[in-house]
Amino acid sequence: MPQFPTVDPIPLPAPIWLFKLLHIVTLSLHFLAVEMLLGGLLLAVLLSLFRGTPESQTAARALARRLTVVMTYVINLGVPPLLFAQVLYGRALYTSSVLIGAYWIAIIGLLTLAYWLLYQFSGRLEAGKAGWHVGLLAWLLCGAIARILSTNMTLMLRPEEWLKMYSASAAGVYLPTGDPTLTPRWLLFVAGGFAFGGLWMIYLAGRSTFAARDKKFLAGVGGKLAVVFGAVYLAAGIWAARVQPDAVKQGLQTHPLYHWFGLGAYGWLAGVVLMVAVGAVAGFGRVTAGWLGWAGALAGFVALASLTVYRDAVRDLTLLSKGFDVWNRVVVTNWGVVGLFLVLFVASLGVVGWLVSVVARAKKVMESAAA
Repeated sequence: MPQFPTVDPIPLPAPIWLFKLLHIVTLSLHFLAVEMLLGGLLLAVLLSLFRGTPESQTAARALARRLTVVMTYVINLGVPPLLFAQVLYGRALYTSSVLIGAYWIAIIGLLTLAYWLLYQFSGRLEAGKAGWHVGLLAWLLCGAIARILSTNMTLMLRPEEWLKMYSASAAGVYLPTGDPTLTPRWLLFVAGGFAFGGLWMIYLAGRSTFAARDKKFLAGVGGKLAVVFGAVYLAAGIWAARVQPDAVKQGLQTHPLYHWFGLGAYGWLAGVVLMVAVGAVAGFGRVTAGWLGWAGALAGFVALASLTVYRDAVRDLTLLSKGFDVWNRVVVTNWGVVGLFLVLFVASLGVVGWLVSVVARAKKVMESAAA
């Protein structure tokens, strides 16, 4: 009996390479927003919990008031790569989604509640009230959502488990266990969140809306976090790579296409090293220059984009070893539709860029507390 459902007879309306390119680009941006949310939220919780100095409270409020905006990017940038993944890997992804259907559907409710809690958390900090417990609950919900997503993206690679899970329950209430790659994959993003949260603080240190004492605090704490958790991020990534199946490891070395995709690991490594270097300069030199924040942002995006390319190779090689070839599809390209889509896609990016420029040009309001 075949492990995967029958291929949809409707051909793909665009080349597979185009779907994969769009998937990687949008997923990289989504991952960047996710790391900022997970890291920035927990850092804001910790800074508000240990209310030691006015600088820590200023930093907590600055992060918290931006989290609701970051959440909009997490959601909106998460939809396109999911749709592209469904087009390319629907036979595997739809099956795994049904098998954990109760948890998959629950994401909507969990996400809505977490979004509401972010507003409550920010509002309480702005009013000078204790809000760490609200922020912590929001972070736990976001972490649970990340775990469910990681579980689904891992389960879609394990067709040998599908029949056993469905036989145990068709209600979608069981989660798979025993996959050695699930925990390191999830930890990779949790640990990365702290590193990216530190880079975010370095970026804030370069803004003119903070007093000098707050800039030094943001740069010092953020830089040290980027250094320490950049190392943890590196260790988690190595762990995740080492527990991959032998077929994947061999394919990354010998496959004519995925050998080049596998080079993304070196791009990720270079990005992480640059992240740590930026953190060291800011954390131990207390440098608050604006260029340093942009350097950290560039290093972080290089790391995430490279990791996404590598992750794509791991997924394709894992499925290929089990009889699923993502490139083996009938394609009948409708270039008129493809052209219209690309025009609208570029235009939407332009609108987003314009909105960012409007925010950047808006009148600056001091965020530091009165001395």
